Amino acid sequence: METPVLNQHNKLEHEPSHTSEHILNATMVKMFGCPRSRNAHVEKKKSKCDYLLDAEPTAEQVSQIESQVNEIISQKLDVTIEFMDRDSAAGIVDLSKLPDDASQTLRIVRIGDYDACACIGAHVRNTSEIGTFKIISHSYSDGIWRVRWKIV
Repeated sequence: METPVLNQHNKLEHEPSHTSEHILNATMVKMFGCPRSRNAHVEKKKSKCDYLLDAEPTAEQVSQIESQVNEIISQKLDVTIEFMDRDSAAGIVDLSKLPDDASQTLRIVRIGDYDACACIGAHVRNTSEIGTFKIISHSYSDGIWRVRWKIV
């Protein structure tokens, strides 16, 4: 099999934080039926994601989000990578945020059976390498819920 040619990646992610972003995104989609994060800034010290929501999550829902992300992390799920063409990937992942110049061959990152996403970033090999996901603040304005979090 030929080695796929992917777009260049210009960031060096903190792998545990980046992988937990995928889990947070999947959790938000499952809990609220919203799209994956609209904007994300993922760093070792702290990270943030913005979600389009009709209403601000309640304190109980925020607690459930944190608990669910940590539950998935605790399951020690393998993080695997596979390559496929766009047409095949379209049946598995949301391709709406792909850049116009994205490669025809996509790199699909899976976290067990919990999440699959087209991504060229760095990830842990198993969720046991992540640590604990902690929401440190959140706000809601004009239909956007911004959540700040870190790995401890």
